[in-house]
Formats: sequence, C-alpha cells, structure tokens
Amino acid sequence: MRNSVLLVLLALLIVSCDSKSVFDSYKSVSDKWHKDSIISFKIQPPDTLNTYNLYVNLRNNNEYKYNNLFLIVEMQFPHGKTLKDTLEYKMTYPNGEFLGTGFADVKENKLWYKEGVIFNESGDYTVNIQQAMRENGKVNGVVNLEGITDIGFRIEKPAAK
Repeated sequence: MRNSVLLVLLALLIVSCDSKSVFDSYKSVSDKWHKDSIISFKIQPPDTLNTYNLYVNLRNNNEYKYNNLFLIVEMQFPHGKTLKDTLEYKMTYPNGEFLGTGFADVKENKLWYKEGVIFNESGDYTVNIQQAMRENGKVNGVVNLEGITDIGFRIEKPAAK
C-alpha cells in the first residue's frame, strides 16, 4: 500500500514539472482512423504577445504498418483565416523499429508542427488533424488506418535562451 502511494506521488510530481506546457490534450482514435475522421482541438491561447512551439502528438501500436505518416493539419483563427498544411513524419528507424518513447507496444511521438507562433488574434483557435496516408502505387488513400491509438495537440513555451 505504501509503495502505491509513493508511486502516485512520484507520477504527480513528474507531471507537474512540465513547466513548458501551455496546452496538452489527447483524443482517442477508434479501432481504425477513417480518412474522413477529423480530430479537433479548441484552443484558447494564453496571450497575443509571446511565441510558442506547436506539436502534434500521437500514440501508435504494433498494428501500424508504415514507416511514415502523412497528416493534414488545419489551424482556424478566431477571425476566419485558415492555414492548412500537409505534413510527413517518419515513424520508424531504417531497421523498422518504431520511433518514439515507451516501453510496451505503444509508442508516443512528439512531432513538430510550427515553431515561434504568435497567437496574434484574441479568441478561440481550432486545430483539425486528419490522416492522409497513401500506399505506393495506389491513387486512393488508406480508408481505415490501423495502429494509431491517440492524437494529441501540444503548445509549449520555447526553451529559454
């Protein structure tokens, strides 16, 4: 019992030490991530003056069968402007071993999205994330992407210079 209490306290201490985090949220993906399924995050930035680094976080398991991942990430600004990017991320080392952190069959990846962002409009921003995987030699995309379990979005204060 005493060991359990110590482990919980240690976990809380580690989580609370993340002083760079401004926003960090995950959403679970069903068994398969359908190509038309959009994962959305509503963000209320802390201010309109400072710069921040933005990340797409994701968790994958051994059912993920590709060495890369294509995502469409769209940021909607409070006053109507929209930025849309198609991004590619490496998911494995050349030997096929998954990148990311984690000891079990689930790996967590922190993927760069944008650096030095200033949220210069006050109000809510929305970030939409959609998978855009294609198989070599095929025109149509992967309809149901297996192996991605959670999608997240993170805003951090940049490291002190």
